[in-house]
Amino acid sequence: MPTELSQAFYFEAAHTLRRYVEGEIESSKRIHGHTYHAEITLRGDPDRETGMVMDLGFVRRELAALRERLDHRFLDEVEGIGPATLENLCAFIARELQPSMPLLVRVSVFRPASGDRATLQLG
Repeated sequence: MPTELSQAFYFEAAHTLRRYVEGEIESSKRIHGHTYHAEITLRGDPDRETGMVMDLGFVRRELAALRERLDHRFLDEVEGIGPATLENLCAFIARELQPSMPLLVRVSVFRPASGDRATLQLG
């Protein structure tokens, strides 16, 4: 029976953006930072022997390695993200995790302080 397994993590990072909304253009060009929260979801049938879709120890290890690449970084300089939008962060996280987590079906990145969220559905 297909089951979804999710794991969340967070990172603190800075970036700039090119905006075109009047009143937000100048502030977005300046370096500014956020606390980002992310959640990944795997979907699959639990293994008959272990009862797990994927071992959470493995998932946490992979997320810790990814978090190290994002936490307290200037996202404009992280290769593969492009403009550091929520949408691009979802795509980056998915690309980085898919090789080791083929059951990945969803990635969300959100900033609770401002109420912003992007979700990427895979497959």
